[in-house]
Amino acid sequence: MLMPAHAHSPAEKLAEAARYHDYRYASNPVGDGTIGPIPAIQWGADLHEQGGTRIVPLDTSQAIATTCPATTPGLLASFVHVRPGDAIVTEADATSQLFFVMRGSGTSQLADTLGSGGYPSDELPWQAGDLFTLPAGCRATHVAGDDAALYWVHDGPLIHYLGATASRPRFSPTLYPRDQIRRALDAVAHDPSSATANRISVLLGNRVFPQTLTITHVVWAMFGLLPVNAVQSPHRHQSVAVDLVVDAKPGCYTLVGERLDGSGAIEKPKRFDWRPHSAFVTPPGLWHSHHNESGHPAHILPIQDAGLHTFLRTLDIRFSRKTAAGCEVVGSAG
Repeated sequence: MLMPAHAHSPAEKLAEAARYHDYRYASNPVGDGTIGPIPAIQWGADLHEQGGTRIVPLDTSQAIATTCPATTPGLLASFVHVRPGDAIVTEADATSQLFFVMRGSGTSQLADTLGSGGYPSDELPWQAGDLFTLPAGCRATHVAGDDAALYWVHDGPLIHYLGATASRPRFSPTLYPRDQIRRALDAVAHDPSSATANRISVLLGNRVFPQTLTITHVVWAMFGLLPVNAVQSPHRHQSVAVDLVVDAKPGCYTLVGERLDGSGAIEKPKRFDWRPHSAFVTPPGLWHSHHNESGHPAHILPIQDAGLHTFLRTLDIRFSRKTAAGCEVVGSAG
């Protein structure tokens, strides 16, 4: 039996989607513009300081050509504003959810939608400065006692890109109280060896991730101090950072750029002035330095997909260092 002229054999149908690209031109789609760059962009605190109870996604999906809301290819950050006495539900098809309480106080009622065996508690209380993480399948109803704002980051865009579903929790809901975070940071700041360190910060971890030492298997969270008159020299890494300014006075800022000059400074940088509870994106591979000319200490909370990069051995953190001969780059966290 002859097949109609317009029909294809099973083998031809299977081969229809196949394409063949010259390696010389296809091996770096980021470099040639096939994949667009991740924009360095900033969002102000006014997004969560006014208006009603709502979720405000920090969405760059149009710029980075994702098919779902996303701040970076692997993460979505949002501001969550909850007015006094109101409640709002957050839920995501994600393996990792992180919340930082920018202001206010309240509670989150937790529901295990996957039936994975329950949580240590179904109610999580929080106040300004606390941070907490929720696993896959955790729906939360946040109720505010006074006007509250949460910073919510999850890896839903990564799951969406993989065509997967977050079906198994990798950790239990975990609370990082403000006082414990600050005590851990103070211990680092008062360590004599920190006097020559490029960064004074504490990485938040979880006991179930002893390999990556990160807060979840995908997400990295670093609570950092920018001391008075500090200039934290340029560094770069392959993960994308969504930086939240926790507190700062005018005169704190970050410089971001592609290259360093002979003295180790960033050439033609873009400047992000630190304003409390604002957020900005530091794209992968770009040099960035932090500066404090305010006369007051400041704090910052970078959230990255560096847990995944650490596991893949691709994070590649590099720091610039001035020497008598000029500037050199070292792969060290010193």
